[in-house]
Amino acid sequence: MEHRTEVGNRLLAALPPADLDLLVPHFRMVPLERDAVLARSGDEIQRIYFPLGGLIAFIMDMPNGQTVATAVVGNEGAAGMLTALGPARSPVTAVVRVAGTALQISPARFQAALGRSSALKGTVQAFTRALLVQFQHVAACNALHSVEARLARWLLHVHDRVDGNVLPLTQETAALLSRIIES
Repeated sequence: MEHRTEVGNRLLAALPPADLDLLVPHFRMVPLERDAVLARSGDEIQRIYFPLGGLIAFIMDMPNGQTVATAVVGNEGAAGMLTALGPARSPVTAVVRVAGTALQISPARFQAALGRSSALKGTVQAFTRALLVQFQHVAACNALHSVEARLARWLLHVHDRVDGNVLPLTQETAALLSRIIES
C-alpha cells in the first residue's frame, strides 16, 4: 500500500500518505463472507472494517423481533467507526450482504492514530455525516414510499457499491431485503 490509489477503500484513500501510514502497519486483510456477522447489536465493537469490496448492511433489531436495514456501506466507508468516539457497544448488527475483502484494525490502534492525525479526524467526521444523512433518507423513504420504491432504493445502494451492472445478490438475500423493508 505504498500509493494511496492502491488502498481500495475511498475513505482511506482520501488520507494524506503520512496519515494513512499511521494505520497501515496495523491493518489485517480479511475476507468478508456473505451473511457473516461482523458485530451484533449490544456487543462491544471489537474491530473496525474498511471494505475494499463487498457490502455490509447495518441492521436494527427491534424489540418485537423484527429487523430493519438502516444503512449499507461498501468501499466508501467503514463498519465499527462508532469506536472513534471511544469504547462502544454496537447499536446495530453489521452483516455482510455481498462478499468481498476488508482491512481490519482494532479500535485501540485506530484511536491511537486518530489522536495523532487531524486529517483522519476530518475524514471520520465526513463519513459520519454521510452515514447520518443515509439514516435520515432511510427513515424518510420508509415513511413515505411504497415497498417497491424502497426495494429500488436498496438495489441502487447495492449498485453504487459494487463493480459493474450485475448485482451479486442471491434470491435469498433479495428475499431478506424484501422482508426487512416490509417490517
